[in-house]
Amino acid sequence: MSAALFTAVFALALAASVAVRLWLAVRQVAFVRAHRETVPAAFAERIGIAAHRKAADYTVAKQRLAMLHVAVDAALLLAMTLGGGLAAIVAWTEALPVGPLWRDVAMFAAAGIIYGAVNLPFAWWHTFRIEERFGFNRMTLGLWLSDLAKGLAIAIALGLPLLVLVLWLMRVAGSGWWLWAWGAWMTFQLLVLVLYPTLIAPLFNKFTPMGESPARERVEALLARCGFRSAGLFVMDGSKRSGHGNAYFTGLGKAKRIVFYDTLLIRLAPDEIEAVLAHELGHFKLRHVAKRIVWSALLSLGVLALLAWLAQAAWFYAGLGIPQTMLPVALSRPGVALELFLLALPVFTFALEPLSSLYSRRHEFEADAFATRHASPAALTVALVKLYEDNAATLTPDPLHSAFYDSHPPAAARIARIEALAVREAMPAAA
Repeated sequence: MSAALFTAVFALALAASVAVRLWLAVRQVAFVRAHRETVPAAFAERIGIAAHRKAADYTVAKQRLAMLHVAVDAALLLAMTLGGGLAAIVAWTEALPVGPLWRDVAMFAAAGIIYGAVNLPFAWWHTFRIEERFGFNRMTLGLWLSDLAKGLAIAIALGLPLLVLVLWLMRVAGSGWWLWAWGAWMTFQLLVLVLYPTLIAPLFNKFTPMGESPARERVEALLARCGFRSAGLFVMDGSKRSGHGNAYFTGLGKAKRIVFYDTLLIRLAPDEIEAVLAHELGHFKLRHVAKRIVWSALLSLGVLALLAWLAQAAWFYAGLGIPQTMLPVALSRPGVALELFLLALPVFTFALEPLSSLYSRRHEFEADAFATRHASPAALTVALVKLYEDNAATLTPDPLHSAFYDSHPPAAARIARIEALAVREAMPAAA
């Protein structure tokens, strides 16, 4: 492939991905607004019109911000690649009085600062304008900045050693460096899963053991029925930052923890909490987490193999904005190939998003089915309706937008399937 052809392919793929994203966003806004004044029949007796309107307005506000973010991200990507931004950073770092590996580290740091500076206003606007407007935000500016600083410190503490290791492997491990890098990446991912519950999450939230209550009794009985062991039941002070509620499993092996947001425990009844946990438990018992880890491992292996091939192709660098005069430098610095690859890859993998979403929704349906067998289907339905209402999740998403992006099934389809399963499971008992 020639550099000019690859430039054209990249530009065309970027234009297509931006056009599709914006088109889907426009559809979502139009569809949600068109159904703003009517609660779907399946929810008419459960959710009031005021809550439905709030969910519609919240969805539209987030979507409009996302549309602007798509446009800005595309402009930044063009500036960093075809506009010569990364080439300028490479030229600057080439003159630094440090070793070649550390010049690549400096290049990544500079690119990270640029992307962070561009994305920071969007994060601020989402928290202090959209979340604030709809009554979800409970963070002060000081807490937000503190979280930002902690996140940056963790990214440096964990990400910098991994980056240095991968760059070193690209230099010294020969043509098979990508296999070693894949092993390092998978080890890193598993290490983070193990460390997150006890070392990382407590830096941001307070976790207290779940006190004795009817809800805890139901949860422990559920765990016993399903033969599931955890490292404990914990309540997280989610209300410190947001009015949204949730529950989740975290960790691997004996380090698995069950975590409930305090907002969730306040809102749901004991049998509803049991049903929500049964859904989350379904993901583990049905090996969804393990399947996703395996899928991620295979995908990352293929991605690194592709990078190893592209890193040797001059047209890859030239096609993404590295001038011909700088090609010898770029080819001698593995970090340039890695940075260009990370910048360009999302443009080409965008088309795979619907498949990922479909796979995730399938797992959600399976986890719901598991929950109906081990807890009350009626309680699960009530809990989900409450969560949809409390989190202002729209009940009327555009079908195409939902199919493309949503990791969870639309509310109407999800509730209908749970109720159908409940009827099916009740029939033998009635007979």
